[in-house]
Amino acid sequence: MKFGQVADPGGINFKLPKDPAATTELLSKAKGKGFEVSVGCAKWNKTDLKGFYPKGVKDELEYYSGQFNSIELNATFYNMPTAEQVAKWKEKTPREFKFFPKLTNSISHFKRLTPDSLPVAETFCNAIANFEEKLGMAFLQLHDKFSPKEFEKLTNFIEHFPKGIPLAVEVRNENWFADPLHWSAFCDLLQKKKMANIIVDTAGRRDMVHMRLTSPEAFIRFVGCNDDAIDKKRLDDWLKRIKKWHEEGLKKLYFFVHQNVELSSPLLSAYFIEKLNKVLDLDLHIPQMPDNDKDKGQGKLF
Repeated sequence: MKFGQVADPGGINFKLPKDPAATTELLSKAKGKGFEVSVGCAKWNKTDLKGFYPKGVKDELEYYSGQFNSIELNATFYNMPTAEQVAKWKEKTPREFKFFPKLTNSISHFKRLTPDSLPVAETFCNAIANFEEKLGMAFLQLHDKFSPKEFEKLTNFIEHFPKGIPLAVEVRNENWFADPLHWSAFCDLLQKKKMANIIVDTAGRRDMVHMRLTSPEAFIRFVGCNDDAIDKKRLDDWLKRIKKWHEEGLKKLYFFVHQNVELSSPLLSAYFIEKLNKVLDLDLHIPQMPDNDKDKGQGKLF
């Protein structure tokens, strides 16, 4: 992911901001027991995740889903999925695996949520419904130029989005975050509809680390800066915040790791999973280093 990339990440203040009062209040009212955690990458292909797959792996998704419990499915952003394709993906993965498909760009970037995008969204939802119990949550990533001036279009789209398909929303235009009134209206809309407000932690757009939850689900897209020391410290800070949210009432965590150079995404994900297991007393599988070179030995991915 190139979005938010900077030439010198060493000059960025990566400290997570304090939680807004609305987040604390929302979590305090969350009901129900249990805590669901999904951690993964954005892609599963060998081209991007070089070094992740053992030699001779024939099916990348089958192997990936044995290492991680979820995928942020960016493939559906570029091509409208079919029911047949979704069924094949579903069949290749373990029972507990979850898919988080991104709405196709024809909806978000070309039609830009105009009324005629709704039939396309229905087609998309009819396809991903075939994930059945393996559907985690669909997510809508709006165009960088989709501003608060188009709030009415967003409201109409959300109001008419197919029921039964959980949805998270990511806004990128700076004006959403710069104006408290626009931001409040957006967050109130999502909270009313019980939809997740996506947090993006990337070096060049610190305004998107808003920490405003609109449901007891945290959907976080973490973009590393390809500096291990910096990125691991950033993940350590997230672990502290997630622990706090969990204690306050968080019910679900969706955490997806990106990199400007994606091949290191599994390494950061594995680091995060091991630490998260300790912090929250979980037992998530930690991805392992493939034994492609016996001279280097075996061990954890990081």
